[in-house]
Amino acid sequence: MASWNSIPLEVLYNTLGWIAFFSWSISFYPQVILNFRRKSVVGLNFDFVVLNLTKHSSYLIYNASMFFSSAVQMQYRQKYGYNEMIPVAANDVAFSVHAVLLTAFTLFQIAIYDRGNQKVAKTSIAIVFVAWLTVAVCVFIALPSHSWLWLVSCFNTLQVVMTVIKYIPQAVMNFQRKSTIGFSIGNILLDLLGGLTNYGQMTVQSIDQNSWVNFYGNIGKTLLSLISIFFDILFILQHYVLYPAWKTATSRDVDVIGKKPLLKSSDHENKEEV
Repeated sequence: MASWNSIPLEVLYNTLGWIAFFSWSISFYPQVILNFRRKSVVGLNFDFVVLNLTKHSSYLIYNASMFFSSAVQMQYRQKYGYNEMIPVAANDVAFSVHAVLLTAFTLFQIAIYDRGNQKVAKTSIAIVFVAWLTVAVCVFIALPSHSWLWLVSCFNTLQVVMTVIKYIPQAVMNFQRKSTIGFSIGNILLDLLGGLTNYGQMTVQSIDQNSWVNFYGNIGKTLLSLISIFFDILFILQHYVLYPAWKTATSRDVDVIGKKPLLKSSDHENKEEV
């Protein structure tokens, strides 16, 4: 079984991992707090939250299986080498558990707070249905041959796909509104820090082991970091450069606090604004 060659690098690896955990975990709270203070979820894209729940649920299944299952770990080492370290750390599992709980709580807020005329798009519901139907098929395929590594890799692939898809509705919504009011930038700044430190953690492990298997052996974690960083930069540009609050805070936008709808839902695009 592989072990660390450098104690300082091991310490750095764990430090970066837990920084990523706290950054990504705390990143959920600015939006939750904003929703609570406004007693409104207008401005938060519901598709983003629904898709996010599927993304984090599939990532939790992958991380927990890779971290706790000896059968999955054995198949990983048979494929990538017995001297390779498992590419999932305790902070990955902890983050996934927390992410599922907080995303579910955000959905609860959507259910109880003022949401104007916004609703979950039928397209997002269809995507979630197809996603879970696909992994259900993968389960039946993997069972006869006990292909556990392949199966959990399917969940890892799903979380990557959902990571790409989940950001798009919010980015488009900001563009259509020409405003980011109602969408917490604090969430994005912390998410960016989490993405950078998560990628740094993988780099440290690869340097210590003198092997880049860590990156393609857990391609989902690699792509998660890169995709998150890309979209976080896009949201930062939207918030601070393209649609800064001082420029978009018209009397209608300021009424966010008054809970008036700011955006037509995706299913009401052809209707007049309230």
